[in-house]
Amino acid sequence: MNKIARVAGALFLVSTGAYMIGNGLQDSVLHRPDFLANLYPDRTNVISGSLLELINAMAVVGIAMLLYPILKKHNEAFALGYYGSRLMESALLILSAISPLVLIALSKSYISVSAPKGSYFETIGHLVLEAHSVLFQMAMIVLSLGSLLLCSVLYRSRLIPRLLSVIGFIGYAALLASGCLTILGQEIGPVLYAPGAIFEIVFPVWIMVKGFNLRTEEF
Repeated sequence: MNKIARVAGALFLVSTGAYMIGNGLQDSVLHRPDFLANLYPDRTNVISGSLLELINAMAVVGIAMLLYPILKKHNEAFALGYYGSRLMESALLILSAISPLVLIALSKSYISVSAPKGSYFETIGHLVLEAHSVLFQMAMIVLSLGSLLLCSVLYRSRLIPRLLSVIGFIGYAALLASGCLTILGQEIGPVLYAPGAIFEIVFPVWIMVKGFNLRTEEF
């Protein structure tokens, strides 16, 4: 089982790294005021970012598949809830990753038309960009809800140190709050991402190095 846990830990790190790099590549283009005018010329960054986000989405599914049989031994309902939430998260991330690819085609058309027609493309572009953001925040909300179940199983089963599980609780609760507030239009920046980011780095490293404590009783 600990061999499976180590692979899951590696996928956690792949997921986090792919998201961070992919998001950085896309944000460098998508968050410019005149993003439609620059998106097609800088399409390499956008395409690379989308591919990395797709890798993130695939890694998420792998994590769910690997952890399910381990978590199931301790709480089948919560294990199934976590598994389902990560599949939903992956689907939302895939839809979110496709949006910038649509914007590339839109940017190409925008560059080739006159200024009056360009405003039409700008309206569509902003709508697609908003959909991209909303889909991602929905994915974060689903991730948070599912991961609170994960941390509950980890805490009660003592598969990892309880302090680490508590950090996970705090991190995913903060991420849930951030996602909900952002969808409601209350953008507060990345500050609430920090606790969850700590858990998603420390937790996989822990299970890769130490593995799970499998000498625990089921509850």
